[in-house]
Amino acid sequence: MNIASLKEVVSAEEWALRVDLAACYRLVALYGWSDLVFTHISAKLPESVTGGAHHFLINPYGLMFDEITASSLVKVDSQCNKVIDSPFPVNPAGFNIHSCIHDARPEAGCVLHTHSRAGVAVSAQKGGVLPISQQSTFVLASLAYHDYEGVALREDEKPRLTADLGDANFLMLRNHGLLTVGRTIADAFLSMYTFENTCRIQIDAQAGGELVQVDPRILQGMGEVMKTATAGQGANIAWPALLRKVERADPGYKH
Repeated sequence: MNIASLKEVVSAEEWALRVDLAACYRLVALYGWSDLVFTHISAKLPESVTGGAHHFLINPYGLMFDEITASSLVKVDSQCNKVIDSPFPVNPAGFNIHSCIHDARPEAGCVLHTHSRAGVAVSAQKGGVLPISQQSTFVLASLAYHDYEGVALREDEKPRLTADLGDANFLMLRNHGLLTVGRTIADAFLSMYTFENTCRIQIDAQAGGELVQVDPRILQGMGEVMKTATAGQGANIAWPALLRKVERADPGYKH
């Protein structure tokens, strides 16, 4: 696919964000969380780059996640209008969930949404995420739920969705899928990695017999544990290694 490079067109800061977001799309594909061309990962451009405007990067609609490159990402405003001309279409309906979360959570640099098999399976369970693994304890420390209201096309769902999310970083969209909110792309990806594994472990464990749940006293202290275990730097520690993984698979994502 012949896509003109934007490296010399955009600022160095925007280009770095584009490379990280393209890598994130490739990683979602590598880990098997993608749903053909559907779902989205959005990244907010710093206002220092945009002059105070709210601009976002999102996938070109119709490309598989393992095809996305830094230059093919589309820059849009809050209404999903293109800010830079692009030959690729965008999906305003797909940006509906992302735009309201970015508006409600100004610190959110990235919003990542999946429709994975395990994630949707747990989202359909009445009990939601169960405290049965170490991974689940990290999720439960900052988890919210939003009930299914059909395909997310209606404007009137936005305030209900953001109210349900609150200040949580993990959102289970009932009967729909998973969503994470991160200060950075690395944060959102690492949170989704934990969320996805939580759901896969739960589905596997439920097939094997009676479950042992984590002591509630441990769950109560997870907020502090998360602050101290990696000094809040877990994503920064893992992200360079993840970039090397993408590089080994296909360095073309940086085009």
